[in-house]
Amino acid sequence: MFAKINSLGLFGLNAFPVDVEIELSRGTPAFEIVGLADIVVKESRERIRSALRSCNIAFPTARVIVNLAPADTKKSGSVHDLAIFAALLKVTGNITADLDSFAFIGEVSLNGGVRHINGVLPMVILAKNEGFKAVFVPEDDAYEASVVEGITVYGVKNVSEIIAHFDGEKLIVPQGKYEIKESEFFGESDFADVKGQPVAKKALEIAAAGGHNVLLIGAPGSGKSMLAKRMPSIMPAMTFEESIQTTNIHSISGLLKKDMPLITERPFRSPHHTISSAGLAGGGSIPKPGEISLAHNGILFLDELAEFARPTLEILRQPLEDQKVTISRASGTVSYPCSFMLIGAMNPCPCGYFGHPVRKCICGKKQVAQYLSKISGPMLDRFDIHIEVAPVEFDQISSRRKEEPSSAIRERVQAAREIQSRRYKGTSITCNARVTPDIIHDVCRMTPQANDMLKQVFEKMGLSARAYDKILKVARTAADMDNSEDIDRQHIAVAVQYRSLDRKYWSGGE
Repeated sequence: MFAKINSLGLFGLNAFPVDVEIELSRGTPAFEIVGLADIVVKESRERIRSALRSCNIAFPTARVIVNLAPADTKKSGSVHDLAIFAALLKVTGNITADLDSFAFIGEVSLNGGVRHINGVLPMVILAKNEGFKAVFVPEDDAYEASVVEGITVYGVKNVSEIIAHFDGEKLIVPQGKYEIKESEFFGESDFADVKGQPVAKKALEIAAAGGHNVLLIGAPGSGKSMLAKRMPSIMPAMTFEESIQTTNIHSISGLLKKDMPLITERPFRSPHHTISSAGLAGGGSIPKPGEISLAHNGILFLDELAEFARPTLEILRQPLEDQKVTISRASGTVSYPCSFMLIGAMNPCPCGYFGHPVRKCICGKKQVAQYLSKISGPMLDRFDIHIEVAPVEFDQISSRRKEEPSSAIRERVQAAREIQSRRYKGTSITCNARVTPDIIHDVCRMTPQANDMLKQVFEKMGLSARAYDKILKVARTAADMDNSEDIDRQHIAVAVQYRSLDRKYWSGGE
């Protein structure tokens, strides 16, 4: 006797269809699973035997062979338990209904319960694309699966419900479709809490509007971390496509909240400076996403930037350019998207007071140079905007005057992003920071005065080609904030102003 059930597998972020083929034949009783299955998949034999007993169904006294096709693709995890269980029911005649248009994913427990699994969303998206009418998933994951339009989702709490459903005794009620609600949450912190720092606030507003990477440098207590942690409150709303991309990554990482099946708030990741290279970029025998992928479509904040291990920081260079990270292992190669906004914060020296207007720095020139050298030139070049966060004066910090709230700043940021959305419609570009070299001069049109100014700056400062592009992109965002079609002289001046700190600190104050 033979039967086939549809299932789905996951390798990295890529879901793939799996045919669970089962055959019962004469011979010495056995239960074998083949098809390049890992140890977790093979352990499902005992879970399924016990689950059958919980339903008062005897395991067949025969040779049972389960093949997970395609046989040349690695199968891992407990995601195929429910499909193997359904295949046994089908081949033994406990289910007679046609199951060809259904897919089954989920882990089966010893008492017949169906447990949560990671990565439900990308697998259900594939099920829909494969043309399946319905998918059976763990009850805890049904809300997440309901995000996908065009496929019926059944949440299964216990395997006995599968039997009752297809026997017609008690039908499983399909999960209601998830309704997207406009997010009203943009972070608990507000820019209204930040006293003073008008220059830094304006720079961060431009950064949020164009998706630009930012380096904050200043003395301890000047407000670098406070400013960075309020960035989510002014970031533009996510599009549905961005939400799906980000949710997929968090789904396979097991980080989705049960009551929040779709991420509608831009991620804000802030790993400690002791993080390893694998923790930042991703890794493992079956590669999992790292912090840079978990920050996809959001913000990666690296506080105390100079305290990170230099090899760990250097890992960021290529993902920042490519917006993806590729991890190769013996089991295969996985690519994760990582289009994020990088915010770094650091002191200018070990004691933190180099260049301070009042307090004296106790570090020697060599110590300062060694400290700053932890940030390499190529890494520094990847920050679009450099901001010196000056110490807050007493009059500012003691003032009772209300600062501008994040909601007002966010309105201007959102307006600038909508201009960019219209400009890049039909392309993969989402913001000015992602403009590609082939179209940069088309979208960053300058007035003659702006072009002359940029030429003078380029020759005087000895800018790299990457720095030239960064200045153009930031100037494009500044122009969008002014609702200007062309980049003018003042927009170039703003962009150049935010590229001067490397000359002050990394060039020995020259």
